Amino acid sequence: MNADAEVGTGTGVHGTVAPGFEPVRDAFLRGFTALGERGAAVVVYRDGRRVVDLRGGTRDADGTEPWQPGTAQVVRSATKGVAAAALLLLHQRGRLDLDAPVAAYWPEFKARGKERALVRHVLAHQAGVPVLDQPLTPCEAYASDLAAAVVAAQAPAWEPGTDHGYHAHTYGWLTGELVRRVTGRSIGDWIAAEIAGPLGLDLWVGLPDAEAGRVGRLGRLDAPAAAGGPRVRPKPEVAAAYADPASLTRRAFAVVDPRPDENDPAYRAAVLPASNGIATADGLARFYAALIGDVEGGARLFTPETVALARGEAAAGPDRVLVTPTRFGLGFMLHGPAAPMLSPGSFGHPGRGGALGFADPESGIAFGYVTNAMGRGVTADARAQALIRALRTAAA
Repeated sequence: MNADAEVGTGTGVHGTVAPGFEPVRDAFLRGFTALGERGAAVVVYRDGRRVVDLRGGTRDADGTEPWQPGTAQVVRSATKGVAAAALLLLHQRGRLDLDAPVAAYWPEFKARGKERALVRHVLAHQAGVPVLDQPLTPCEAYASDLAAAVVAAQAPAWEPGTDHGYHAHTYGWLTGELVRRVTGRSIGDWIAAEIAGPLGLDLWVGLPDAEAGRVGRLGRLDAPAAAGGPRVRPKPEVAAAYADPASLTRRAFAVVDPRPDENDPAYRAAVLPASNGIATADGLARFYAALIGDVEGGARLFTPETVALARGEAAAGPDRVLVTPTRFGLGFMLHGPAAPMLSPGSFGHPGRGGALGFADPESGIAFGYVTNAMGRGVTADARAQALIRALRTAAA
């Protein structure tokens, strides 16, 4: 790879690209010229070695300070893949039975008809508790013990294991409480000690005070139509579900009300493994690289058997929350129309608004994209998709 430098005179994009991966560079540049990008980074690993490392724009969506090599951002639901890895690693180590009832580890969870909910149902968004009868305030949401108790007491929206629907927020308290019950540690502490620390990842669920200065401010993506920006036109049934206060869709995304300020230090310091992970693009890509193989300076995390669990289809079809067909492995979204990745074998997780991380075992590719300009889409951002199309060309 070439030495870190500006990619094209006057572009404001810096980094390195290995020979053959120039299409990814070109797609990243187009994000700034045609898709309204403000500040972003993309990193790609192949067979454990970094082959793309690009950054550009400003660290804050509303600022002027350039994006630096260590700039991190809130990655929203891309956090879910990291939380899933915690549970799968505990299973791999013999400490968590995926086929055991959740209540075997968390007795309070069996309340109100949830005694048959299994750990694998939590990972596959089949637990039946994507909504809460009474939304939590941000302060209540930040109190993990309180929030977990509310989830445990909630009646399911369907019989656990019989259907699936995206657990937009409650997934975090479900996975977090299981890790706490099994290990005695918060999921944020466990991820720091067992995943991020050994691999040297710039990735946190619960941002330490010492790292706060590295994290950029989020803002809205306002891509001008004249510049070829994405036009988000949801299907009528999807738009209707988001507009209906009584729908599972609206209620699942309004579990925390009012919506937290994602630029608030208190939000970033909280442990919300469904939504508030913070990472660099390298941290996200390196995490996925380590799921499928050794990486420079670090050993692989998942055995082949655990990779098979992560990307084996556990739930598929019409999603009762997202109102579109989705596919889930155990904790990870799978490649498909709702969440396009590199190939049919890819698994990973997008973050609402733009962020995306995934692994593709067949090609040895791992991908991480983070941005501070939040789009409106939940699972398939136009900027990330442009990068994937370019990567597909480069990796062929």
